[in-house]
Amino acid sequence: MPAAKYTQEQRDEALALYHTDGPTAVEKKLGIPKGTVTRWAKETGVETVSVSATRAGTEAASVYAKARRVELATLLLEDAHRLRKQLWEPTVAFAFGGKDNTYEEQQIPEPTFVDKKNILGAVGIAVDRVVKLEDYDKSPADSAAAAGSVVDKLMEGFTAIYQAGQ
Repeated sequence: MPAAKYTQEQRDEALALYHTDGPTAVEKKLGIPKGTVTRWAKETGVETVSVSATRAGTEAASVYAKARRVELATLLLEDAHRLRKQLWEPTVAFAFGGKDNTYEEQQIPEPTFVDKKNILGAVGIAVDRVVKLEDYDKSPADSAAAAGSVVDKLMEGFTAIYQAGQ
């Protein structure tokens, strides 16, 4: 059975209806098979309104999510910075217990070794999460090249903070 021939006016009308109502409406109203009008749409770059709206909504959501990741990365770096400063600041040590169940606290010049270890662990986790957030928005080639530079910049920043505190 030979393929049906359609005039340019029929194609234009079908594509206009396809754009607003989709391929099923074209088939029902004009009798042109869905596959035919879908092929025409692909050839001419015509999309349905719902596809365009979905694409625009998806792109907007993606931009919003990226902005939230950038904001979160900034906050994590600020948290890491505040934690890192605690390594060299006076702190309170406390003891509770003994046979009289007493509570004692005293000011010490800097955190204990265990506290410093825990602080550095938290700083490391925060920095690691920042790197992962930044890598999420990069292509695989960009991520490999940038990973070293992010760590280098963080180390430079922490070195400057350390030297400023000395």
